[in-house]
Amino acid sequence: MTSDLPAVAAELEQLLKLRSIPIGMKLFEHRQDMEAIPRIRRPQSVHTLDQIVGQASRLGWTVGITSEDLVGAQCRAVVGLGAAKTDDWKSGRSMTGVWFSTGEDAAAHQSAMHCVPDGRYEALAVGPLSTGKLADPDIALFYATPGAMIYFINGLQWSGYKRFDWSVVGESACADSWGRALTLRTPSLSIPCFAERRYGGVLDDEMLMATPPEYLVSAIAGMRALAKNGFRYPFPQYGVQQDVRAGMAVSYAERK
Repeated sequence: MTSDLPAVAAELEQLLKLRSIPIGMKLFEHRQDMEAIPRIRRPQSVHTLDQIVGQASRLGWTVGITSEDLVGAQCRAVVGLGAAKTDDWKSGRSMTGVWFSTGEDAAAHQSAMHCVPDGRYEALAVGPLSTGKLADPDIALFYATPGAMIYFINGLQWSGYKRFDWSVVGESACADSWGRALTLRTPSLSIPCFAERRYGGVLDDEMLMATPPEYLVSAIAGMRALAKNGFRYPFPQYGVQQDVRAGMAVSYAERK
């Protein structure tokens, strides 16, 4: 269903007028499988995972990492690399007094995060969907404005309607996006956190969607259907003082 991800990514970019490219993320049980990806880049410095994702989405790079490439346990824990979820990590000690008032608050934050279990994976790769270099990614990710995100969600809900309830852990919001999508296998919307914006290049008006790739296909089908009803992104402004009946008549026949 998602065998032609480059075409899917191109249509998603066109429908949502994306300013950065859709990317894929894939976990590997063995690092040599990650390293076998043609022309994959390997970091020469220590990074946050936000930076690695930013290199894929902003620069179009396909990048592979292991736990040693990441700055610390917080980044590793979300994607299950490096046996990071130690008792010290669970305590939230490093975040106490920095992001949270007490040790109890910090520990509660750590336990609230969606994280891939430790012990199975040795490596991870991210890269543009458009190149096809990252075959069968576990999840797809894209950044978009709130207006584009609600249109994408409208597309998801066109057929087989489902209410979506998402989480906000605050700092470490990557647990709300790629952590949640990897663990629950469901579309996961997040408000990117300070670290994602400072280190990952996320713009002030951007949100992040992470989802298994098959949901891109169903959302695009829904957005195509919505477009036939006159609903397209970006949304044209109607005017706050106009008689609304003429505008609504375009979409709702009983308003004519």
